Amino acid sequence: MSDTPKGKLPPKPFTLEEGRRQVRSFVLRQGRFTEAQQRAFDTLWPRYGLDYTGTPRDFDAAFGRNAPRVLEIGFGNGEALRFAAQHDHARDLIGIEVHAPGVGRLLNALAQDEAQHVRLYHHDAVEVLRNEIADGALDEIRIYFPDPWHKKRHNKRRLVQPEFANLLVAKLAPGGRLHLATDWQDYAEQMWDVLDATPGLVNRAGPRGSVERPQWRPQTHFETRGQKLGHGVWDLLYDRSRDS
Repeated sequence: MSDTPKGKLPPKPFTLEEGRRQVRSFVLRQGRFTEAQQRAFDTLWPRYGLDYTGTPRDFDAAFGRNAPRVLEIGFGNGEALRFAAQHDHARDLIGIEVHAPGVGRLLNALAQDEAQHVRLYHHDAVEVLRNEIADGALDEIRIYFPDPWHKKRHNKRRLVQPEFANLLVAKLAPGGRLHLATDWQDYAEQMWDVLDATPGLVNRAGPRGSVERPQWRPQTHFETRGQKLGHGVWDLLYDRSRDS
């Protein structure tokens, strides 16, 4: 058992480098870190974890095979990523999350399921995308219920901004899919403003269109909470055009 005090962040293999980044895709909110989650990092990170190196990643080597790859940014407690791992064995799944308790929880769940085709980053998504994932390497990118930063003065902190959208397009293979979900209408409006105007992306439902929740996305506790508060839920599907 680790000698890290209960409730403290686990030691390496992962690093946050908090306070040294100039651009982040998140604001750190660690919350309670349990002994079980600590043990998950101690024992399961070598199996499922990818340490950030800042250099292009050989995912064929990381997974031991060549397969289409799906990236989920900000997987939270891992509900959707675990569901994908249980139902989509033909593709390799990569998750990025900075919230340590959520990473620990998913590590334990993946081990319980004996999942073989999932790897996790505990790092900033923008840095991983820019520096570790080659252009055109992803079959799909998923961003489910990102922080809405609902106060107007905080909207600039939202993840979906023009520069980030261009980065997503670069990492998608031609014909690849971008799937976003939010339960804040104002954020859905911003997503449409940004993504409908991003070269190389085509809204599958037409301009400012959304679709019913696809079968590959389970209803998460975030979604359930939002519905209890009277929020709608918007699923946005975009394809990267093959000629971009």
